[in-house]
Amino acid sequence: MVNREGSQLRSRQSGVLMPQAAYREHGAETERSPNSEDIGAMNAIAATRHWLEQAVIGLNLCPFARSVHIKRQIRWVESPARDEQDLREDLVRELQYLAAADAESVDTTLLIHPHVLNDFLDYNDFLDVADAAIEALGLTGVLQVASFHPDYRFEGTAPDDVANFSNRSPYPMLHLLREDSIARAVAAFPDAASIYERNVETLRRLGGLGWQELMSNAEDTGSG
Repeated sequence: MVNREGSQLRSRQSGVLMPQAAYREHGAETERSPNSEDIGAMNAIAATRHWLEQAVIGLNLCPFARSVHIKRQIRWVESPARDEQDLREDLVRELQYLAAADAESVDTTLLIHPHVLNDFLDYNDFLDVADAAIEALGLTGVLQVASFHPDYRFEGTAPDDVANFSNRSPYPMLHLLREDSIARAVAAFPDAASIYERNVETLRRLGGLGWQELMSNAEDTGSG
């Protein structure tokens, strides 16, 4: 599978994993009562939270996700961006926030962007922009971005291969991670290299219909 520029789809590590007025945030900072303008954001965050709890944690797709979720160390942010430039600005702001934050309070950030990069190939290309932003901020080796998308596709897989489902979130999303936290998690896990293969086995047992049922519940959460 190649992208529109002819280069191979990127293989990305799966993760899991100051506030601005335009942002919608839950979790590590503060919970706000919704007004009419917050409903769409709450729906996107609620659907992603359901996916995290039921799929990522429930199926144990990422053995590192449970701890930060239970400790409420995840920063949940929905970007209102409608184009890539605005999304880049939101990404830069969140990278700066995470780098400055106390890891005991905010260990990782889920930046959900439902209004832009819904085409996976466009999203895949944007990952180079994300890496360039990290480098420009001098955060190489400090933070990294893991990728999740409703149409996620690993290099060398067919679009309907269930192996792709491990990175298929309800909405396009950039997962901002601390390199130190990744290193500690991998060191604590006896066989981190086997996670991908184990996930493929889990997802094949679940099957496409099982995944659709699981995600339909997330979609119901997001539309309610």
